[in-house]
Amino acid sequence: MDAMTLYAILAALVGLLVGSFLNVVIYRVPLGENIAFPASHCTSCNHPLKWYHNIPLFSWLFLGGKCAFCGEPISRQYPIVEFINALIWLMLFIKVGPVWWFPFVAASFSALLALSMIDFKYFAVPDSVNFFALGAALISPALLHMDMSNSIAQALMAAGGLWLIGFIVSKVARKEAMGSADVIVAGTMAALLGFPNFFIALFLSAILAIFPSLFAKDTMVPFVPFLALATLIVYLFDAQAAQLIHWIIYR
Repeated sequence: MDAMTLYAILAALVGLLVGSFLNVVIYRVPLGENIAFPASHCTSCNHPLKWYHNIPLFSWLFLGGKCAFCGEPISRQYPIVEFINALIWLMLFIKVGPVWWFPFVAASFSALLALSMIDFKYFAVPDSVNFFALGAALISPALLHMDMSNSIAQALMAAGGLWLIGFIVSKVARKEAMGSADVIVAGTMAALLGFPNFFIALFLSAILAIFPSLFAKDTMVPFVPFLALATLIVYLFDAQAAQLIHWIIYR
């Protein structure tokens, strides 16, 4: 087994551990609870968990998806989030390799995953997690190798532009068209992707959101998960995105 394969496995394992922490964030932050204290416990019986009950993914499988103390079912969200985050970290590592800024870009996408889950459950996006995603994205160079000043400038332009569109639409429609959380996520997208890939991700997110919106009828449809998914797709397939832009302009 070569070094790159070992690094890739390590990236996935770290992603699995981070995914376990994301579950804490997803559960506690919307409730206004401390993410560090108290220690991990069953949400049904409040019994403190042993260290071997907290092994990401494997503990849930070995326990049969039930609490070891009260026997109440443990939400499938926990292993799903852990697995998805491990997969995200693995895909990102395969994409960018062992560069110094990999942990920052991976942390940004992990925060976007947490935001997506919270938005799905509560139709709310906590600022603390949202600004963490933006901060991590600004530290990591974009795919076009922008320096940090350019990354900040493009994040500001993307967030400002989206806010202006939302402001105009809100005035015309006489109701709020876009939340401030979406504007911050737009800044994160631009910091990660740069221009013009940001616009491709924005367009793709709208396409991804169309079908759930058609079936939702009067139910609210969270938009952050589609923004996050589109950002990940365009980040991983930036070369194809560039080819698409070239085809649109010069066809």
